Amino acid sequence: MKQMNDAYEFSVEYAKKMDSADSLNFYRDHFFIPNKSIYLNGNSLGLLSKEAASSLLKVLDEWKQLGVQGWTNEEHPWFYLAENLGKKAAKLVGAKPEEVVATGTTTVNLHSLVSTFYQLTEQRTKILADELNFPTDIYALQSQVKLKNLDPEKHLKLVKSDDGRTLDEAKIKRSITKDVALVVLPSVLFKSGQLLDIAGITENAHSKGVVIGWDCSHSVGVIPHKFDEWDVDFAFWCSYKYLNAGPGASAFIYVNEKHFDKEAALPGWFGYVKEKQFEMNLYFEQAKSAGGWQISSPSILGSAALEGSLDLILKAGIENIREKSLKLTSYLLYLVDNLLTEQPYNFTIGTPRMPNQRGGHIALEHENALNIHDQLLEYNIIHDFRPPNVLRFTPVALHTTFEEVWILVSVLRKIIDKK
Repeated sequence: MKQMNDAYEFSVEYAKKMDSADSLNFYRDHFFIPNKSIYLNGNSLGLLSKEAASSLLKVLDEWKQLGVQGWTNEEHPWFYLAENLGKKAAKLVGAKPEEVVATGTTTVNLHSLVSTFYQLTEQRTKILADELNFPTDIYALQSQVKLKNLDPEKHLKLVKSDDGRTLDEAKIKRSITKDVALVVLPSVLFKSGQLLDIAGITENAHSKGVVIGWDCSHSVGVIPHKFDEWDVDFAFWCSYKYLNAGPGASAFIYVNEKHFDKEAALPGWFGYVKEKQFEMNLYFEQAKSAGGWQISSPSILGSAALEGSLDLILKAGIENIREKSLKLTSYLLYLVDNLLTEQPYNFTIGTPRMPNQRGGHIALEHENALNIHDQLLEYNIIHDFRPPNVLRFTPVALHTTFEEVWILVSVLRKIIDKK
């Protein structure tokens, strides 16, 4: 046994007792759980809630009943939907309403923001990122470097990982050198679930005169953020993971108000000053808000489920969600430590142990991870496999039970016992 903790017990009865005491337990009935599965893959795609379904159906009905007049409908005008959703999301990330907007997709938003904030000087020409980031961010950053007629091999610096799982925050800070023009990092590493110190790294970047932005796709909706307090320059994130807005749903942009006077490098019609947008002027007048970084018309159907989903998350409370998420992941770590790390089970935990260093999912490593993944699906346990040896499990605060966590560990033992 690797970890002893008198706060936990091994029995299913104890797990059920924890569920009975859980103040968020009743939210489980708000979600459609596929085929009576144990759904532990919310870090890839969050489940549909009744509230999200209702807001989606409402927009479909508006389209059916109003047609083009849906854009200016007095009760729920689509014209302001991106900004109104931004106001709701701003409460989750510690931002002012005008600093957040629902728009585009994650990678498009990254291009839009980096095009604006990656400004070269004679000395500062490089972007600092990391080698463990989700590859789409790296592809976009490589492209942005090339657009400056520079070589990504020389001008895109990637912080190396010492263990292939996590990043050394001290190394990140040391890497913000005099040749760095921009830093772009993930808030949570998608494989291991490591949560970086956004406030500390941002402060370090600013002390060296460097702009910094964050990809918060694996943290918004499960972890409270304080973008304004931390003085983050910009951030972007998707909405189909912990925000439960559906596959390919609209993403979000945050821009600190101190940058509202900056000119968006990739302007489009919906970034125009709202009050003048229909004047159809040929010269771009940018909105003095995060909305100024919108490019295209908002995807109304792609945003529709967000309204109900955000309302549900706000009702539950992001602090409460974080508290239960940590309890669920701590319980899972405890069971794995004590029941799955010794022979013949041989699982390794790839996620940091400290609560302030982990996001919403747990990464387990095993040499036979692919086979275990296939067998878990036969037990109707929905999770995620990342080659070559990582299994990711996300106990979501609003619908996962402690009993389901106990069942997961029991099934993992059974799979190994049966060879």
